[in-house]
Amino acid sequence: MPTIDLRYGEGSIPFNFDDDKFEVLRPSAPAWPLTDVEIGERFDSPIGSPPLEDIVSPGETVLFVVPDATRQTAAGQMINLLVRRLIANGTMPHEMAVIFATGIHRPVTEEEQREIVTPFIAQRLKLFHHDARHPVKLFAVGETSGGIPVELNWVLTEYDHIVLIGGVTFHYFAGFTGGRKLICPGLASAKTISATHKLAFDCERHARRDGVGPGLLDGNAVHEAFVEAASKVKISFAVNTITDENGAATDMFCGDWIESHRAACDRFAAEHTVTIPEKRDVVVVSCGGSPYDLNLIQAHKALDAAAAACKDGGTIVLLAECREGLGREDFLDWFTSADSSHLAGRLCHDYQVNGQTAWALLEKCERFDVRIVTELDEPATVLMRMKKATPEMLTGDEFDEQIGYIVPFGSKVLIQAE
Repeated sequence: MPTIDLRYGEGSIPFNFDDDKFEVLRPSAPAWPLTDVEIGERFDSPIGSPPLEDIVSPGETVLFVVPDATRQTAAGQMINLLVRRLIANGTMPHEMAVIFATGIHRPVTEEEQREIVTPFIAQRLKLFHHDARHPVKLFAVGETSGGIPVELNWVLTEYDHIVLIGGVTFHYFAGFTGGRKLICPGLASAKTISATHKLAFDCERHARRDGVGPGLLDGNAVHEAFVEAASKVKISFAVNTITDENGAATDMFCGDWIESHRAACDRFAAEHTVTIPEKRDVVVVSCGGSPYDLNLIQAHKALDAAAAACKDGGTIVLLAECREGLGREDFLDWFTSADSSHLAGRLCHDYQVNGQTAWALLEKCERFDVRIVTELDEPATVLMRMKKATPEMLTGDEFDEQIGYIVPFGSKVLIQAE
């Protein structure tokens, strides 16, 4: 009987399975990490834009926007190569800076800063941090066409050029990560973040809004609002990476911030969409380990992927360490609701960003028998309608008579039934 090691935090958990009954769902074609030379060639021929060195003149300032610790984007490799090119072109290190696009996530620790941008950059460039709830650090730049007030980090006004460096994966309601998300929600106020995220939910139907979902951009109200908000500042250049399971860049698209992001999304979707002939009774899914299972709010994205492969009433086993807990202290409060419909009513009455994630989680726990291997305590998992499981269940014979799927990297796959 074969065994697959499924990532869990910084380690892994083995799962013994019958390969006549379980199918492993992976992206279509693994790729090799790009070398610095190959990345340099991409920088020489950007999409819809001149090279960055032709955009930035000596004496002008540059702000690099990078993700926080919940993403794997190879940002360190990208920013090192760009900084070296700019220095060779006459830009001085003190004329460049980095800001971490945390949105409403927790701040980036000093250790994480070095991991994200490398110690070389952390020691030489000024580092800024975002606080979505600090009015002094925010400025108003207008409204979207839908009337959403756009408030962004003031640092965006202090530099001549803004350069986005992010990674592209599926996002369960914004379509894809990366690109415009580095500005909104990444550097937006809590008010702007809440208003744009609310577009994902249809309060009349108590369901996700039509056109909103993983892999969707055209007609996606959330994506369109993010683009409008990001357009309020002048973005000079963007880098969009696709990374492997170890976080190394296997593909990269750079240049115009809209065109290069769309090209990366198209490539990612082509390589990471898996079509299945039927849904099955059991789906065993790993988020992909850290950082994708740092907390439950992040880990839910893998559950969202697994739900597309499971029959209603079936069993989903989610491996999500959640060493940082739920992701927000008040997240559990939503699950005092009698059911997902009641939670939806609360959400529409007093919308909060993570309430929508709570609704999406509860709705799945009502449709499926969700069992979670996690460090979360059992009272919390019970309140969320999940059964806490142990790693030993994956090495036993509980699923010997069932047909199912294994999803080793639930955060990076879109599953579609024929």
